[in-house]
Amino acid sequence: MLALMADRLENELRVGADLRDFGPWMATEQQRVFLLCRRMLQDPDEADSATQDVFLKAYKALTKSTEPSQLDNPAKWLTRIAVNTCLDRLRSKKWKIWQRRPAAEDERRILETTLERAVNAEAQVFAKQIQRRLELALIKLSGRQRAVFSLRHFEAMPLEDIAQVLKLDTGTVKAHLFRAIAKLREELKDLYTA
Repeated sequence: MLALMADRLENELRVGADLRDFGPWMATEQQRVFLLCRRMLQDPDEADSATQDVFLKAYKALTKSTEPSQLDNPAKWLTRIAVNTCLDRLRSKKWKIWQRRPAAEDERRILETTLERAVNAEAQVFAKQIQRRLELALIKLSGRQRAVFSLRHFEAMPLEDIAQVLKLDTGTVKAHLFRAIAKLREELKDLYTA
């Protein structure tokens, strides 16, 4: 779907840059951007929509831009667009996070089915539970804290790069990361204390 959108836009918006390489570049970055959006928004459908918005914004910016200095580091530039898009969605009053747990009977059936099919089912179920707990804990962080934590721990970005992407001082990034980790430790302390 994103490729069709890029083809359509390429035909409509021939303004500034030579964009013949946009499609292949988008294809290589799509999964990384989607995963970043997924971690920040905690909703696969919303992340898919945000990913499309990110590439649309990037394409429009490239067609209007005549300055090549904007793309000294295209991955970092695209990450900045993705983070800002997600933060905008998190701030939006229209978008609400509705978390729904399956009914107890459905949950029991899912667990029984999983246990029957896999040899390491218990470990898989436990891993899924931990992942779910982490996702719920991430929702409780502020947008900036979630962005800093996701970029640092899921994207393995250095603090200086995170500061550039978010247009913050490195000290501010460190403070957001410290607060995020403290909140997550408190929220998940039952998982690592015996």
